[in-house]
Amino acid sequence: MLNSINHHQKLLLHRSPKCLSPSPFSTFPLTLTENLPHPLTPPSKPTSQILSIRHSLLTHQLTAVEIAESYLTHLRRIEPKLKSFLHVADEEYILNEAKEIDNKISRNESVGLLAGVFVGVKDNICTGNMPSTAGSRLLEGYRPPFDATAVKKVRELGGIVVGKTNMDEFGMGSTTEGSAFQVTTNPWDASCVPGGSSGGSAAAVSARQCVVSLGSDTGGSVRQPASFCGVVGLKPTYGRVSRYGLVAYASSLDVIGCFGTSVADAGILLHAIAGHDRFDSTSSKQEVPEFKSQLTASDNFESRPLQGLRVGIIRETLEDGVDDDVASSIREAASHLEDLGCTVTEVSLPSFSLGLPAYYVLACSESSSNLSRYDGVRYGNRIAAGELTHLYGDTRAGGFGPEVKRRILMGTYALSAGYYDAYYKRAQQ
Repeated sequence: MLNSINHHQKLLLHRSPKCLSPSPFSTFPLTLTENLPHPLTPPSKPTSQILSIRHSLLTHQLTAVEIAESYLTHLRRIEPKLKSFLHVADEEYILNEAKEIDNKISRNESVGLLAGVFVGVKDNICTGNMPSTAGSRLLEGYRPPFDATAVKKVRELGGIVVGKTNMDEFGMGSTTEGSAFQVTTNPWDASCVPGGSSGGSAAAVSARQCVVSLGSDTGGSVRQPASFCGVVGLKPTYGRVSRYGLVAYASSLDVIGCFGTSVADAGILLHAIAGHDRFDSTSSKQEVPEFKSQLTASDNFESRPLQGLRVGIIRETLEDGVDDDVASSIREAASHLEDLGCTVTEVSLPSFSLGLPAYYVLACSESSSNLSRYDGVRYGNRIAAGELTHLYGDTRAGGFGPEVKRRILMGTYALSAGYYDAYYKRAQQ
């Protein structure tokens, strides 16, 4: 479990995307410029926006209402071009939440660590006061009667859930082009995708539409868009965060993860949502450490802080099929680690190439089972038909997008009687 950070992992590294052209999203509300970094203008050192907002509130430099109004103005100005949100919460709700925080502070009451912090939530994580469609027409208009455990914990600490972020349908994709509703733009370059499937969550944090956001990761859906959008993405160990309220894709792989503009913010958000949940039997009962306290500022390090640490580079990840720029970036990172005192050695993992096919067999098989519930009777929207079998078929044919259909077909095939042992069982092994 992700329950400790050793001394070698305390180094806070911040690398901004290279060769990025100016974007249309680079202006931030003036009321916050002294307290928060401008969107898409990488700070000289990574700072915690969460702690900056908290300091501004507790020292009465800014009110939660002022912060909320500034973020809302910025969000609405750039959202028509960015399209990172499928739904934005009502302004009245957001401002009422902010006013309640201000009232608590004025009464000298304690407020949670996330007080006044705008949090985006991926659209496959249930929110009781907003739609949760998982990016699919099949769930269009669906409003859950409850909050996911992770969302509930965010609210309990004073976080303001600003909206639901765009995603590839049911988490199946890596560009966010698989959304049934819209295509999200990469904040750094409008001609590029933000990655996926949590592309909306990554883009929203990158463009400073929110402070932090929640995403989900089944096979890279937090880590990859974080890389594409130049933010920090954290996929916790399976079981560290409750999956209760997360729309299932592949239940043995799904994890709710965090996006932030700094390692500190990602750690604070993870601490907020982690822990055992009686509604999720797979959630870990291990104690949740204070991740932020285990981070050390780079100013406090010696010149070679990673002395004695041995790091391996997997040879198979740099062979045929890897883009030259990607391989170059990996080698640059390795060189940087050596400068910090690491010993970098090449290692071989012959079974590495089997990871992707095994993932697809397992994930598609589980999705085939999980998505069978969307038949127009028990869950989801319905297309009327004269016969029950036609109702099933027409509802699923009209509700699911092409990528979801492909993965259901692949999973159903792998689980069929004649091929179960040949595919699913072998992938498990």
